[in-house]
Amino acid sequence: CSSLKSITIPDSVTSIGEGVFFRCTSLTSITIPDSVTSIGNDAFRGCTSLTSITIPDSVTSIGRGVFSGCSNLTSITIPDKVTSIGGSAFSGCSNLTSITIPDKVTSIGGGAFKGCSSLMSITIPSRFTDEDVKRWKLSSRCKIIRK
Repeated sequence: CSSLKSITIPDSVTSIGEGVFFRCTSLTSITIPDSVTSIGNDAFRGCTSLTSITIPDSVTSIGRGVFSGCSNLTSITIPDKVTSIGGSAFSGCSNLTSITIPDKVTSIGGGAFKGCSSLMSITIPSRFTDEDVKRWKLSSRCKIIRK
């Protein structure tokens, strides 16, 4: 799918499957409908031309490695209903500068932010311990803001 530039996912879709857009390197635009509640492992992994994405409010879980290697991703909004973020979900998103983790998130997998070298701040619920944060592999320059 290296020539796919944009995609609008139909309203009838409730889940984005594992690896469905893996290495779609020309993909710059994705429209995800409110009918989607989960995004599967590695769904957008290696989509290097993706610069921003809006995840609909209906999504409650973000799988492992979903945006891993999306090196030009600079902006992402995680909806308030999300409760879990898989390991390596944002690893290698080297242009991501800030991220806010919603209050309902209770688990974030290991290495979730490994290689996010431009990530300067992360806002997280106060329930996450220093040990949790350590497992996420944040850059030493990243400021952790607890809410």
